[in-house]
Amino acid sequence: MAAIRNSNSKAFSDLKLSFCLLFFVIGLASAQLSPTFYSTSCPNATSIIRTAVAAAIATETRLAASLLRLHFHDCFVQGCDASVLLDDTATFIGEKTALPNDKSLRGFEVIDNIKSQLENSCPGVVSCADILAVAARDSVNIRGGPSWTVPLGRRDSTTANRDAANSDLPGPNLNLSGLIASFDKKGFNANELVTLSGAHTIGEARCRFFKNRIYNESNVNPLFALALKRNCPTSGGDDNLANLDVTTPTKFDNAYFLNLVFLKGLFHSDQQLFNGGSTHSLVLTYSITPALFRSDFANAMIKMGNLSPLTGSAGQIRINCRTVNN
Repeated sequence: MAAIRNSNSKAFSDLKLSFCLLFFVIGLASAQLSPTFYSTSCPNATSIIRTAVAAAIATETRLAASLLRLHFHDCFVQGCDASVLLDDTATFIGEKTALPNDKSLRGFEVIDNIKSQLENSCPGVVSCADILAVAARDSVNIRGGPSWTVPLGRRDSTTANRDAANSDLPGPNLNLSGLIASFDKKGFNANELVTLSGAHTIGEARCRFFKNRIYNESNVNPLFALALKRNCPTSGGDDNLANLDVTTPTKFDNAYFLNLVFLKGLFHSDQQLFNGGSTHSLVLTYSITPALFRSDFANAMIKMGNLSPLTGSAGQIRINCRTVNN
């Protein structure tokens, strides 16, 4: 019995050591990011990004949501490393054609434009991964949402992972348990799932992603469903668009959560957050306390931006965000 206890004790100690090392490595990577990373090497970097983002959104409001989504879809697949921007090559298939991204992700040309401007100002300095992080923050803020300090210094990957994009990105048809599992895999708890889902207060979605909900689900506001059916017939119209937030579709606010309370979530996955489960009460809280949502969202975005970044000498600084340097 003593031998068994000693064996179990050693195994437990080894497990503790492994977890300590894991959190040390994660902490070290985050510590290498700094808001002042480009203060000497490219002092105008963030202003160049914001000006370009503002111009793009002024041309097409929907791009605010598109740029925010690009950052999310990047970080949830092998970390915040701009892998989502890579085109297919002879050696790997990029993430753009993964099921959650194909003909869905937008804003690539905006990132190309920003990168071109930065290369003219300070060649080979600012990573595509950092552009995505700053552009996401600016998109939210320009549409009336909070701002936050973005730690910088990420580097770009030299490969992409289409399989991980297919498996790791949460889909619009997931139930609450699936959503919680998907976010838990990336180190986010159920509250942070609700907070980050608030990004759906801006943007649009194609009918094919919510058609089943408006025709077949019961926890949907009947007038809301009827209005959507006019643009999303049972047959055809799969690419027709609808606002994710029916109340204030171009303003980053807490109306998304109030919509859920009144059963006006566009996606099945949206309404699952307010369907009697563990996230029910936080949706209610956010629906009446916009300041809390703004604060929590900013903090959750900072945490997301710290998902497994490449730092130091890892990866590279791509000259063209779509291709690996020669």
